[in-house]
Amino acid sequence: MKYDDLLRSRRIRRQRVSRAEVDQALQRAARDLKTARKIIAEDWDWGFAVAYNAVLQASRGYMFSRGYRPAGAEGHKNTFAFMQIAMGGGYEEMMTYFDRMRNKRNQAIYDVAGLITETEARNLLAKAEEFVKVIRGKLGTKK
Repeated sequence: MKYDDLLRSRRIRRQRVSRAEVDQALQRAARDLKTARKIIAEDWDWGFAVAYNAVLQASRGYMFSRGYRPAGAEGHKNTFAFMQIAMGGGYEEMMTYFDRMRNKRNQAIYDVAGLITETEARNLLAKAEEFVKVIRGKLGTKK
């Protein structure tokens, strides 16, 4: 799949995005990591959800930097479809993991309270921290 496929299927759209919007998304990712670190010991579901949101925000920032936005009702899903392409083969496993966590987060938030284990929450937080760092490096931004 390529960007053109996502554009044709209206899963993403081209849009000029300012550097300020990119930076705001990365700032939200940093805020969410900080919040997830604080709450993860108290509430695994919410710690997981906030760590997931850090990944989503960093992904959106990267997407914005390339001149795209998610489109349609499935914004999270479309963002990760874009990132699967954008990040390339070296990050395929990581992006697949985050997409699986997207599904798990939906279940934990909307369907089954207490679904997330401490190990799952802490693993996602560690991977989210690594991912945000990678995105910052690709965009040439500091913490």
